This record gives sequence, C-alpha cells and structure tokens, in this order.
Amino acid sequence: MDDELAALREAVRVLTERVDTLDTQQQTAQAVDESPADGDAFWALTGVQSRLADAPSTADGAVMLVGSLTLPTGAPVSWQQSVGTAGMLETEWTERAAAFAALGHPVRMELLRHILSGVHATADLASIEALGTTGQLHHHLRQLLSAGWVRQSGRGNYEIPAARIVPLLACVLGAER
Repeated sequence: MDDELAALREAVRVLTERVDTLDTQQQTAQAVDESPADGDAFWALTGVQSRLADAPSTADGAVMLVGSLTLPTGAPVSWQQSVGTAGMLETEWTERAAAFAALGHPVRMELLRHILSGVHATADLASIEALGTTGQLHHHLRQLLSAGWVRQSGRGNYEIPAARIVPLLACVLGAER
C-alpha cells in the first residue's frame, strides 16, 4: 500500500511540474500570424505535414491544437499541444468522458464563456440570471473543477487554466456544424 501511495504521489508531482512548465510556455509564447502572405487557407496543416515528413517517429500522423488570442480582459493566450497518432485509436478513451461530460450542459458552457470574459467572482457569476440559482451555480462549478476546466484562483474566484483555454475553444469550434 505504501508503494502504491508513493507511486501516486510521484505521478502527481510529475504531472504538476508538467502543467507548470506548460503554463510558463503558454505565458511566454509569441503570437502566430493568422493570415500568411501567400493566402494558403491550410497553412497550419501544410506546416504540420512538413514537420511530419521530417519526423519518422510520427509517420502515422499527428493531431495538434494551436491558438493565439487576447481575452476580453486583455490577457494574451497562446497555446500549442500536439501528439503523434500512433496508438491513439487503440487506447481507451473512456477516461476522457468526464471532461466532455462537464461540457455537456448549456449552463456550464455559458459559465465558461463568462469566466473567459473576465467574470471570476462567485458573487458576480451568481448575479447572471442564465446561470441559475446559487446552488445550481456551485453544482456546475464543482463539475467544471472536477474535470479540470476551471480552477479556483482564490476564495470565491474561478479561472480557466491557461492550458485549457485553447483546447476549450477548439472543442467549441469542433462542435460547429
């Protein structure tokens, strides 16, 4: 039992360090040119394919999330995350269901939109009629906290971690028909 606990503590430590590193990288990333001079509509895809050709380890392909934006609060956000696709279709996806389930409620989506727009305090969020009662608001916040879409930035204040902003927006984009 002690060995299992030690292994879990080490895994959490490693994950925490990785998140901290990714947050630091995000905060120092440079903005990406959104409209290349050559007018190539698939400029990002062309870049990924070019890199894949140079990296035999990703011969099966790669999936990438990338974005650069300025939030309504004025805070810049830049993020890039990629993974080779080898083995992705063979691994279990069920452990990711909770993250998607947390996004599966209209009030939670609206709550995330307000938090991204700069409304961070529970009292301010509670004054937004579309988010329901205070009890409902806290229920939705717990769901989003549990799935990692938000974190507490102080007593009664919430924020979306930098490493989740672009993936969140990519999910919203991916849901368009």
